[in-house]
Amino acid sequence: MTTPDLQQLLDTQHGLISAPQAAAHGYTRKHVQYLLESGQWQRPLFAVYAATTGPLTRPMILRAALLYGGGAAVLSHDTAAEEWGMVPVAPDAPVHLTVPYGRSAHSQPPTTIRVPIRPHEPVPRIGEVLHPGVVIHRSRAFDHIAVPTDPPRTSLADTALDLAVAMPSARQAYGSIVASVTNGRIGLSQMRTRIEKRKPRRYNRAIEDACSMVAGGIQSVLELHYALDVEQAHGLPAGDRQGPVNVDGATLYEDVRYAVLGADLIVRLDGHRWHSSRKVKRRDRRRTNAATLVGVDQFVYGWEEVHDEACMVAGEVRTILERGGWRGLNPCPNCAREIPRVG
Repeated sequence: MTTPDLQQLLDTQHGLISAPQAAAHGYTRKHVQYLLESGQWQRPLFAVYAATTGPLTRPMILRAALLYGGGAAVLSHDTAAEEWGMVPVAPDAPVHLTVPYGRSAHSQPPTTIRVPIRPHEPVPRIGEVLHPGVVIHRSRAFDHIAVPTDPPRTSLADTALDLAVAMPSARQAYGSIVASVTNGRIGLSQMRTRIEKRKPRRYNRAIEDACSMVAGGIQSVLELHYALDVEQAHGLPAGDRQGPVNVDGATLYEDVRYAVLGADLIVRLDGHRWHSSRKVKRRDRRRTNAATLVGVDQFVYGWEEVHDEACMVAGEVRTILERGGWRGLNPCPNCAREIPRVG
């Protein structure tokens, strides 16, 4: 029989209970085994029970992982990023936990249904995934990276660092930091403080360079790709970023502007996300018209052009700059010997 204290615990933990908690409330191993075999309880993870039938909700999946990890476990890496809203939720992905060094918890594979549910319960069925599993990470700086959210997780800045360090390449770590800082509501000074206090175990240079890029005006992953794949890869000069312009009494900011010798060129990078409303579209049209009136050349590029046709974009920018008198070598091995000219 469920006591008021036990019911309160179950309500707090989304219907979940650990083996030590069950024992503390009078459940013997034999009784727990009976509840599991009769389909009244389920076992999402080792020594963690769900006092319910049916599929687990996301809060139950996260709570089961935390109970498995023990009292000093927090959501981290991809899972913390999902909870912070930095990346979309991947419901079938394992839950990432960070625990202090010395804890005995180990990563766990997905759990499947092994015992049939009572006849009136349509789901889940034998063989279906009950819990997507757990990936365990360990940290010597555990006391400094956790924040008391519900459920507990690593801080925004530490989550961003964990995501970057887990990337398969330095370039992807670079992009991960830019995305986290520009989209994840993380202050650049906060990010740099965490890097200084908690030195990443790899990709140090890439992570520091990414912060420098953001400090220099990069405000999105699209802008990062433009700086790396268009400007740097093709020997173009670095443009001025986020320069203020006045349009109809309002201060707006240009993504990239080149004022080199006799050339004056604005490059706008349209990531669609920020250019969908009628108000923003009208603002951009007015900004385009204002630049045209004062004789400034303009190009607008989206993700497809910058990511898939960087050589073409660089060729067009180079054409305008050379028309104004700028000269520079093109080190890109992917470009044809003669860059197509427009106009």
